[in-house]
Amino acid sequence: MEFKIDNKCFNKAISEVNKAVSLKTPFPILSGIKIIANNNCLVLVGSNSDIVIEKVIPLTIDGVKVLEVYNAGSVVIPAKYLSEIVKKFPGEIHLKVNEKQLVTIKSDEIVTNVYGFNAEEYPNLPQIDEAKYIKIPSVELIEIIKQTVFAVSKSESKPVLTGVNMSFKDNHLSCVATNSHRLALRELAIESNLSGSFIVPSTSLNELIKLIDKETGFIHIYVTDSYIVFKSNTISLFSRLIEGNYPNISGLLPNDSKTIITLNTNLLLKGIDRACLFASEWKNNNVHLEIKNDTKIRIFSNSSEIGKIEETQNIKTINGETDLSISLDGSFLMDALKVIKEEEIRISFGGAMRPVLIEPIDNSSYFHLISPVRSY
Repeated sequence: MEFKIDNKCFNKAISEVNKAVSLKTPFPILSGIKIIANNNCLVLVGSNSDIVIEKVIPLTIDGVKVLEVYNAGSVVIPAKYLSEIVKKFPGEIHLKVNEKQLVTIKSDEIVTNVYGFNAEEYPNLPQIDEAKYIKIPSVELIEIIKQTVFAVSKSESKPVLTGVNMSFKDNHLSCVATNSHRLALRELAIESNLSGSFIVPSTSLNELIKLIDKETGFIHIYVTDSYIVFKSNTISLFSRLIEGNYPNISGLLPNDSKTIITLNTNLLLKGIDRACLFASEWKNNNVHLEIKNDTKIRIFSNSSEIGKIEETQNIKTINGETDLSISLDGSFLMDALKVIKEEEIRISFGGAMRPVLIEPIDNSSYFHLISPVRSY
């Protein structure tokens, strides 16, 4: 196996697949990056069994030649050393592997030898059915993940809640995340010829956002018995699914709101952000909301050691009861408001200890639920 490759291009690909490599694995070969040289491209693979990242480097990128393959073949090189060597080398990389898996890496007058692993011992990628997939624009996939993934549980006591529940049915995608105290739901019309409900680890989705952030075009999603695969033209992420049944959230949406108000999204976000300065003393970052004079909402928090902060903001519209006082986790509220792009939101209250429903105006495709907290 032998090839020459542009240093910058090779370094970027290594750093992308390296995100899936674990140095603490009980299987030494998984501490390496698998490199496959084909006549028309170079393929890099990193894996820790739970996540697999595959990167394809073509011979030319945007009309510029970045890769020249002299001999096809494959090898697994320890990720730690490959990453550091390529990062520190000044120019084009010339890589050659002999029959004893000795890897020679040259750049200008610098020569390094590294012992590699036999690529045949590296685990095979999960097999996917190319005929069954979901097709979704990369921009919309990033958005739908960002609008839900923050609401997953950080506790491993209920593994199913550490992931996002992605449901595909009748050209329709629904993503739900909850930690039992808050919930985010986002829906989207898509092009799909498969159906099912799958729980995808939040760690995998956060990694996926970084990988496809600059991608254009469409992402194809495939599902196997235990993996979900996100595939673009040049990069693929295989994520092991979380086993178990996701809670049924259909009955959680409140339908008996006592008070409904509309507010400016950005102004409320800034007000909650300010209130959180004094809310950290409380276990749940308590921020208090109260309706004043039927036209304004009072936002305040206090700390026994520091002091207190309060402000009022204009309510655009109000329906129902005007006697309202409630405490919410300020950080939960900020997380929800940050991912709402619409200028105005509707907030529905069902009572002092009932979940609060937050929806963007003129967009019924997503909403957030936040459970109140006790004031003291």
